Amino acid sequence: MPLATRATVTAALAAVVAVAGYLGGLPVTIVGILLVVAFALGWPALAGLPFRPGSSAVVGLGGVGAVLAVHFVPDQPYLRNLPIVFATSILLAFVNELLRRDGRERMVESVSGTVAGTLVAVATAGWVAIGRTPGGEPIVVVGALALAVGSAVVALPLHGWIGALVTTTVAVLAGVATGALLPDIDVRAGVALGFAVGVLVASLHTLFDRLPSLERRTPALAAVTLPVAVTGILVYVVGRVLVG
Repeated sequence: MPLATRATVTAALAAVVAVAGYLGGLPVTIVGILLVVAFALGWPALAGLPFRPGSSAVVGLGGVGAVLAVHFVPDQPYLRNLPIVFATSILLAFVNELLRRDGRERMVESVSGTVAGTLVAVATAGWVAIGRTPGGEPIVVVGALALAVGSAVVALPLHGWIGALVTTTVAVLAGVATGALLPDIDVRAGVALGFAVGVLVASLHTLFDRLPSLERRTPALAAVTLPVAVTGILVYVVGRVLVG
């Protein structure tokens, strides 16, 4: 999948999260679950894991479990059950290895890759957590739109530090502009969210862009959903600092 296509898809997914955040409640949870499923399907191929069906199942169960755990927790702190979900997912990663009948080659790589993918999937729950926080809905919209704009800029033929600087700057401007249009959110929040998201997008672009596996559709599916998933926990942390 070409870079321009991946950037466009990531931007579109981030825009969907922004719309869900504006609506609030159940739509954010539904979008979070869909993101987890898409990421889980593609992650084993992107990471080159040896037992892909089992790894996809562990990543998907961990991510969906995290999103539902945050959705159904009655009050703050909304992330209090995530350690239990993630710990259970680690156990499932070892169970996954026990179910293998291929000689269990590259077992350490398989376990570490599955756990790493689960951690990314669990981070998606941050969108739901900040969306449920009082005054957090605008944070979801600002963070998601900053991500959408920053992801779109990645498609431009800019490389190295120049590309990272432009991506971060444009994400900050998008955060500030979106924050100015929404009630109950100030410029400070827009700058902080835009900067954090811009740095994240630029870093992930540098990390994954040259992987040969991205030419195939399944690994590319994980690559386009990964920034949106990881941004969930990032936006939650920044939002908690700004909203309280």
